[in-house]
Order: sequence, then structure tokens, then C-alpha cells
Amino acid sequence: MPYLRHIGPGSGFKVGAVVYGVIGLIAGIFCSLFAFALPAVHHAHVPWISPAIGAFAVIFCPLIYGVIGGIATLVSVLIYNLAAGWVGGLEVDIR
Repeated sequence: MPYLRHIGPGSGFKVGAVVYGVIGLIAGIFCSLFAFALPAVHHAHVPWISPAIGAFAVIFCPLIYGVIGGIATLVSVLIYNLAAGWVGGLEVDIR
């Protein structure tokens, strides 16, 4: 069977940024739903939760998750490449 011995750091960063960006979009949607629903449910003014915060969550959560996820994936790829050099990499069955 072939072995996966090296992952390109740039491609690892791109994939990690996209994957975590999508996760951030999902988290941002939930944050915005929470920000829109909480004042209506509690009938009270909570100064740190507002519809504006909810709208920004849909924009900023994917960006923040994407950047941090891309950097974390880049570090993981570099560590994997180092470990694969020592032990030979992952055995992959491609059909």
C-alpha cells in the first residue's frame, strides 16, 4: 500500500481555513439566532446582546474560525511532516 509521507503546508492551510470557516459560519448563525431571540424571550434589555452583535457574528465567526483553523492546520501539517519523516507516514488504501 502507498504511504502518505508529505502534505504541502500551503494546501493544508487552505483546506483548514475553508473547513474551519464553514464551521465558523454555522457557529455564527447560531450566535446570531441567540442574539436575535434572547431579548424577545426575556423581555429585558441585555446591553451586550443585540441584533447588531448577531449580524456581526455571521461575518466575524467564519473569519476568525477560518484564520485560527488555517494556522492550527498549518502547525499540524508541519508536525505531521516531521513525524512522517521519522516513522514513514500513514498507510493509505486508495481504490
